[in-house]
Amino acid sequence: MFAPAIRFNFLYRESQLSSFLCVNSSAKSPLETQLCRVGFRLRKYLAGFLLLSLFAVTDSCAQTVGPLDERFVPRLVEVISADESTNAAALDELSAFWQMSYVAPLLETISLTRNRRRVIQIFELLRANTGQSFHFDIQLWYGWLWHQQYEMAPEYAAFKARLFATIDPRFRAYFSADRNTSIRLDEVRWGGVLQDGIPPLRSPAMVAATEADYLDDGNIVFGIEIDGDARAYPKRILAWHEMFVDNIAQIPVIGVYCTLCGSMIIYETQVGSVNYQMGTSGFLYRSNKLMYDRTTQSLWNTLWGKPVIGPLVGKNIQLKRRSVVTTSWGEWRRRHPDTTVLSLDTGYQRDYGEGVAYRDYFATDELMFNVPDLDTRLKNKDEVLAIILPEYPDQPLAIATAYLSDHQLLQAEIAAVRFVVVTDNSGASRVFAADSTQFVDFDGDDTLADEQGQLWQLSESRLVGEHGQELLRLPAHRAFWFGWYSAYSKTRLIH
Repeated sequence: MFAPAIRFNFLYRESQLSSFLCVNSSAKSPLETQLCRVGFRLRKYLAGFLLLSLFAVTDSCAQTVGPLDERFVPRLVEVISADESTNAAALDELSAFWQMSYVAPLLETISLTRNRRRVIQIFELLRANTGQSFHFDIQLWYGWLWHQQYEMAPEYAAFKARLFATIDPRFRAYFSADRNTSIRLDEVRWGGVLQDGIPPLRSPAMVAATEADYLDDGNIVFGIEIDGDARAYPKRILAWHEMFVDNIAQIPVIGVYCTLCGSMIIYETQVGSVNYQMGTSGFLYRSNKLMYDRTTQSLWNTLWGKPVIGPLVGKNIQLKRRSVVTTSWGEWRRRHPDTTVLSLDTGYQRDYGEGVAYRDYFATDELMFNVPDLDTRLKNKDEVLAIILPEYPDQPLAIATAYLSDHQLLQAEIAAVRFVVVTDNSGASRVFAADSTQFVDFDGDDTLADEQGQLWQLSESRLVGEHGQELLRLPAHRAFWFGWYSAYSKTRLIH
């Protein structure tokens, strides 16, 4: 059996907008028919406890809001009240004192009710007061909202804290009113799971390559080597966990795999004297998972490697990236016969078959959670090799992996840093500093030649020249184009 939170997460994310509004409802009004076509990703997991707990927060919320908007939080909750008079009064008052700041909390409230009548009422309230007509497509509503400039109500964070605390009390700490934020709160969306509902693998068991008989040569793995300690983390396992916390060569690291945006990034978790203990928050920002640290409950952007909500914001904290390569198990094992690899004994019962998790999502170019802007130079889920250098964080670079397949040896630069991207015959790409060296040939495996005729050998950590010169590996990782662009809209693209 799946753990309830995990089971809910994958039903939630893989339902492809199947509608709870259509169940046992043969006679539907035109509005309800449209709702059935659009649908929502909710499941019966929430139906029992959620509505009761939502109504229970009304009184406590009313005691904490400011004098100018003292009814803000309770009225936004009461729009889904089962009591008709309470519901009608809330709708009337919100309409009479309408503010743009009501849109985001109303959309979040819609996401947490299975009452068809209430959903229709809220959408009608939105249409009547915004002048927009997106019908019942919550993704289009969010897309429109994110392009509006408006002042969020001071009580919005308190509302968000109380609303989502009904799902998991630990969520309350994320959104307390006195927390700093460097991103828009209305872009932070619940991903459908509890805190660590997608359980990270902490100090996971590893086995020798000879013992990993569950893997086929063609299975995708994320390969990491630090100071000679080579490890492989199969995608088929990480897709169910999205994070591992480990020590590699005595360096504390996390591997964060965001299934929705296709990125796998390795970060060192030690910053100064502090080792941040990370977990999965349950929330997303621009379809990219947000991490949290256990001590401060700050939320961290996975693609940025820094805190974006909470007491750590503005403290100049940045996690250091490490190199990772996406390759096949057979190719990684050939290059690293002494590698260890994740054991199939993770402590959780899952179907760890290749390509099982998120199969439907990966099969199309559609998104589960929309983002403010898309760039059509590539398809949403086309893969790119993403490069961002710590010296030049404002000059990100993305290179389409399809382009790299045709250009196995590519020299490029970011500001004053010259580097070479080497893509072997298996399709695995690695980035190395080039300095003043100009490479002219690559055999597709492990040998490069420079313009002077000197040969260089490729290893996981560096290129080594005939006379012992070394060019070190630079961090890079893959991501879906839409995810990288959503995080770095000013990125340069080679395609």
